[in-house]
Amino acid sequence: MDTRLTPLEKTEKPISIAAEVARLARMTVPELRTRHAELFGEVAKSHHKEFLARQIAWRLQAESEGGLPDETRQLALAVARDAPLRIRIESAAAHGAAEADRSATTRLASNHDIRLPMPGGLLAKEHKGETHVVKVLDNGFDYDGRLYRSLSAIAQEITGTKWNGYLFFGIAKEVAHGRR
Repeated sequence: MDTRLTPLEKTEKPISIAAEVARLARMTVPELRTRHAELFGEVAKSHHKEFLARQIAWRLQAESEGGLPDETRQLALAVARDAPLRIRIESAAAHGAAEADRSATTRLASNHDIRLPMPGGLLAKEHKGETHVVKVLDNGFDYDGRLYRSLSAIAQEITGTKWNGYLFFGIAKEVAHGRR
C-alpha cells in the first residue's frame, strides 16, 4: 500500500490549523483561557486576548509541525541559563523559595538631576531679545565658552541679579507637574 501523501493531503493539515487560528480571533478571553488550559494543561496567567491567541496558535502549529528540534531547544535553554540580563524573579519563585532568595534586582543609580537634559543637551533662554544657550556637561555647564558649576551662576551672569537657575531656565516647574 502506498502511504505517500498526495498534494491535496499535504495541504489539509495547514488549512485546518489556519482555520483554527482564524477561529481564535473570534473567541472571547474566557474562551481563549479555556482553550489555553486544554492545550497547555495549566491556567493562563494572561488575560490579554491577542497574547493568548498567539500563544495558542504557536502551540497548535508546534503540535502540527513537531515543534523545535531537540538540539535547538537545548541551545535555547543553554543561552537562557547564561543570560545575565532580565532575570525574572517570578519564574524563580515558581521553582521554590531557595531560588527566589538567590535572585536579585537592581536599579542603575545616577547622580544626574532629572530636571536637566542628559550631558550634551542644550538649554535655551530668551532674555531681553537675546537667546542664551547653555550646554549641559557631566560636571557643570558651558555658557559662552566658559565652564560654570551651576545654572544660577549663569542666570546671574545673564541678568546681573541673583536667580535660581532652574527657575530662570524654566525647568523647575517640571518637578511640580509629576516628572519626578
